[in-house]
This record gives sequence, C-alpha cells and structure tokens, in this order.
Amino acid sequence: MTALVPLAAQPGSLLAAEDLSLFGRDPWWLVVVKAVFCFAFLMVTVLFSIVWERKVVAWMQLRIGPNRHGPWGLLQSLADGVKLMLKEDVIVKRADKVVYVLAPVVAAIPAFMAIAVIPFGPAGNEVSVFGHRTTMQLTDLPIAMLYILAVASVGIYGIVLAGWSSGSTYPLLGGLRSCAQMISYEIAMGAAFASVFLYSGSMSTSAIVEAQADRWYIVLLPVSFVIYVITMVGETNRAPFDMPESEGDLVGGFNTEYSSIKFAMFMLAEYVNMVTVSAVSATLFLGGWRVPYPVSAFWEGANHGWWPLLWFTVKVQLLLFFFIWLRGTLPRVRYDQLMKLGWKVLIPVSVVWLMLVATVRALRNENYDFQQIVLYVAGAVLVVLLLSFAADAFRDRRAGEEAEAAPPGGEFDPMAGGFPVPPLPGQTLPPVPRRRPRHERELIVSGGPDTATESDGKETGGV
Repeated sequence: MTALVPLAAQPGSLLAAEDLSLFGRDPWWLVVVKAVFCFAFLMVTVLFSIVWERKVVAWMQLRIGPNRHGPWGLLQSLADGVKLMLKEDVIVKRADKVVYVLAPVVAAIPAFMAIAVIPFGPAGNEVSVFGHRTTMQLTDLPIAMLYILAVASVGIYGIVLAGWSSGSTYPLLGGLRSCAQMISYEIAMGAAFASVFLYSGSMSTSAIVEAQADRWYIVLLPVSFVIYVITMVGETNRAPFDMPESEGDLVGGFNTEYSSIKFAMFMLAEYVNMVTVSAVSATLFLGGWRVPYPVSAFWEGANHGWWPLLWFTVKVQLLLFFFIWLRGTLPRVRYDQLMKLGWKVLIPVSVVWLMLVATVRALRNENYDFQQIVLYVAGAVLVVLLLSFAADAFRDRRAGEEAEAAPPGGEFDPMAGGFPVPPLPGQTLPPVPRRRPRHERELIVSGGPDTATESDGKETGGV
C-alpha cells in the first residue's frame, strides 16, 4: 500500500502537495468566459505589441513611426490585419496543398494553448464574475510546465511543414533552420525549468507563484533566469536569433511562399509566442501576479482582488519591451554562432547550474548548515574554474606551437574555421584555379594612342 501513496502524501516527504481543489468547479459558461478572456488578452496584447514595437524602434532610430491610423497610430495593427486579409491568397503550383494550408494553423493554435495554465491572480476564490466566485486562472495541472513545453514543441511542426510543403528551396532551408534552432534552445530551456521545479517542489504554475511569496526566483536562480531569457528569444525566432527568416540569404524564410491570411497567421503565432514566453518568465522568475516588495510592504491589499491582473500585465509588457529593445539594438548573428551558443554554451551551463542547484537542495534537505553549503558550492565552482583555466592554457600553448611550426608567410586555408576569413599580415591566399581562355585576346590599354576613346575625347573635349 505504501507504493501507491503519492510522494507528497507520505510522512516525512519534503514536497508539498499541490492544492488544486479549487480548479474544475466552475460552471460551463464561466469556463467559456475565462477562455474568451485568455484569447482576448492575447489578441489585445499582440495588437498593442506590434504598434509598440514600431514606435519604440522608430524612437531608437530617430524616426516618427506609425501616426496615421487612429490617435498616435494606435490602430496601425488593425489596419495591417485588414490589409493582409484583403490581399490575394495565392497557393503556389508545386505546393502540397493540404499541408500548405494546415501549416499556419498548426503554428498558430499551440501558441494560444499555453496561456490556459498561466495564473493571472491568486488561486483562491477572490474575484467574482457575474456573482460567481472563481480563481483568476483558466485551469491548472500538477504538470502544467510540462504541458507548456509540450505545446511549444508542437508549434515547431507548423514552421517545418510550411517550409517543406511550399516546394521551394529557400522556405525549406528556413524551416530546417527553425527546427534545429528551436529544438536546441528548448533543451536549455527545460534545464532552466528544472531548477525552478527543484526549488518550488512543484510543476504547477499556481504553486510556483505561491512559493515565491518571500523571495522571487530571479534572486535565488539568476543563472536560470538569464538562460531562459536567451532561450525564449531563440524559441520565438526573434532578432538577433531570427535566422529562419533572414532576408539577406533566405528571402523571407519558411513563410516566403505565403500571402494574405495564411501569412498573417504566422505573424500572429510569432507575437502570441512572445506574449506566452513573457508570461511564463513572469510566472517562474518574477513572482507572477505578485507586486514588488516595496509596494507590498505598505499596501496589504495589493496582492488581492483584481490588482494582481495589473501587476502581471505590467511584467509581461516590460518583457515584451525587452524583445523590442533587442531587435533595435543587436545585429543578426550568423547561423554557426547561433548553434554554437545553443549547444556549446547554454546547454553545458544550464546542466552544470542544474547540478549545482540540486546539490544545494540536497544539502539543505539533509539539514546542513548554510555556511557549509556555501563552502562546498564555492569549492566545486573553484575546481571547475581551475580545470577550465588549465584547459584554456593548454589549448593556447598548443595553438602557439602550431603557429611557430608553420612557415612564416606561407599559404593558409581561409575556410579552416568553417567560414571565410581574410589573411593575416605575412600570409598569402592560395591560387584560385581558373579556366584558361579558348583564344588569346589582345589587351587594350586605357588611354593608349590608338584607342577610339582618346580620339573621341580629343575631338569633343571630353573629360
């Protein structure tokens, strides 16, 4: 019988059972109202984000930005949506029509699904909707964060299928790029989530927010927060990680062959994903719907009633501003740099940090003194740094020996590092093989005495 008892219910367990008894009791009409609110929240935030992005980037670049549609250009997003709907809907001849039409739907629908488990307020029945007390959250699950990861992974299929079904080269390359990028960055994102699970003892979003009552996880887990912020930018294919849509080498990426409402659905999915990952970041690391400490210290009702919805919205908007700030500041990275950052930096750092957090939690559970924990952790970090320093020194010495052994001023391979680089002083490029001409042609020297150009210039007085 003991094996059938959940871990959280066993005596002496260190995990707290999630109290989700308040969810699933709403009447059907209230569930519909909540679902409509979540959809409206995403759509209104997307409409505002598009205008805000164009305005903020215009201010950064000393431009005016949209100012024609509505007051201060606030209806620009609506005008863009209407324009896209009225454009001609073209289906390319070589496309797989069924997959070609379904791909935007597959990309857009999962973007809306993750918001269902995001808490907008406390889990208690603190608000009243048409006289019925309810929680400020559509629903919650004991594995809500795994649900978010699963839904985000489904959205990748829409982008990959869009690039493949178009029957064109550049969309296919954009789809493959996006698939590799999103999968590699999701690994580091999952490791960042695992650190939060270890500290909160739960995967429920409402339980994670409740665990941040005393201290937000951005203070306790700063490395996890930085890793998640980087991965959420890569996950949404936003600048400087917008390689799947790079106009310079892929024309427009996976959505090159799309137009009208189908193209609009891809853009909608991108911005909805921005809102979703921002909401997840606020939930996991920024206290969710909780107001910052200085306000909560002198205002007792700040975290009750409808006020949490305001604090949550402000946090989401600040994170969306961070997206816009990155786009207006950083240039696009190369694809090899993008993948190197994901596989060689973010994944190792996230795994090492996860092991460190798990060690600290295990020592705390064994009732070790905090000073001893700090000593052990500092010793482990020092050992890792020393090993890294030794490896770097050995690598630099080997590189120096190879440079000394190489003949000075000799030829070098410009593609040895994977991408072309110019020669250093004293180095020469290898000869370029050229096809010999079939017939020897006479070389005409500009300015010669017998050229027509000079005679014409003398006669007409040309320059």
